[in-house]
Amino acid sequence: MTDDTTSLPDDAQDDALPQADAPRRTAVVAEDESLIRMDIVETLTEAGFDVIAAVGDGEAAVAKARELRPDIVVMDVKMPQMDGVTAAERIGEDNLAPVVMLTAFSQAELVERARDAGAMAYVVKPFTPADLLPAIEIAISRYQQITQLESEIADLGERFETRKRVDRAKGLLQTNMGLSEPEAFRWIQKTSMDRRLTMREVADAVVDQLGGPKD
Repeated sequence: MTDDTTSLPDDAQDDALPQADAPRRTAVVAEDESLIRMDIVETLTEAGFDVIAAVGDGEAAVAKARELRPDIVVMDVKMPQMDGVTAAERIGEDNLAPVVMLTAFSQAELVERARDAGAMAYVVKPFTPADLLPAIEIAISRYQQITQLESEIADLGERFETRKRVDRAKGLLQTNMGLSEPEAFRWIQKTSMDRRLTMREVADAVVDQLGGPKD
């Protein structure tokens, strides 16, 4: 490595702390069962989200996501007009928002369909706020990471390789420095900006220093 080798500071966790007084994040809820829909809205509101739309079918969910560009869409799999997997696919194709899928069914095939459609997280009913809220945070974090990486790299093949290397570096930071996944990504992102390096270069430096193979 050259003199630009990325060092791992002792206070890496401090770089990743969330800023106070952040604006309320927005959410769209799509669930055809009204009582469950109301429960989700209440859970999100109490957690500090501004629920800007609550609808009962997949077509309406896609329309609201296009119109309002929320920070998160929480959506049931089984809905009229358009099922949640198809709706998640439409939302993902247009890069509108991260999606958390809800379902009463836990079959592996349905989980894979939801992931293939672009869902960032998956929660099986019945669920509690303790199940839903962490899934939402994971979905938002992963969506932000993917958006940041894709804005940095135009070529599709390079995007995939960079995401793979950044994921490897995040895992090493989590294991060796006790960071959470969002904190690890934030450290890579901040170091990239501070050192004027690409996130892929920072990720490779992390892998080099912490002993994991790049390939």
